[in-house]
Amino acid sequence: MSDTNFDLVKVSKTIEGASDEIPPLERWNPTFCGDIDMRIARDGRWFYMGTPIGRPAMVKLFSKVLWMEEGKYFLKTPVEKVGIEVEDAPFLFISVEQKEGNKGTELIFKSVTDDVVTVGAEHKLWVEQCPETGEPSPYIHVRFGMKGLLHRNVFYELVDKAQEVIRAGETTLVVTSQGIEFALGSFR
Repeated sequence: MSDTNFDLVKVSKTIEGASDEIPPLERWNPTFCGDIDMRIARDGRWFYMGTPIGRPAMVKLFSKVLWMEEGKYFLKTPVEKVGIEVEDAPFLFISVEQKEGNKGTELIFKSVTDDVVTVGAEHKLWVEQCPETGEPSPYIHVRFGMKGLLHRNVFYELVDKAQEVIRAGETTLVVTSQGIEFALGSFR
């Protein structure tokens, strides 16, 4: 990590007055100030200088100014941009709700940082397999090219809701949201 003059409290106060909406990060072009010792673990916990950030409200604030460029993650304000580390995905989804909407059945996910995402054309759901273990890692597109990992219990809940469809001689588990089918995995 580079040495910067990053002040966690100052930055949190800068973004604290903002609304619950995601700010227009795509329009901000601040100066890159270097990397800081902040990390988002695979389990969704945020760390600063090796210590977990214990205030959920602060984590929620930081998640709103999270930005990705060329595969790297940043916290971005109108005046500065600092690099952070993300182990896997910056968002962790901990619940799913199934509702009827304008486009039929909708799967609505909620993250640890209170992001609410409805899977569909704008927010795809996909599953990647670990090459070594074959273990599935289910993801959702969230925003600005960033993805969110589904908690294992949420994935099991999806599997329970899935329909079995035969494709190319294999049984595929499929869920539907906003009229679009998303495959969770296949087996013979």
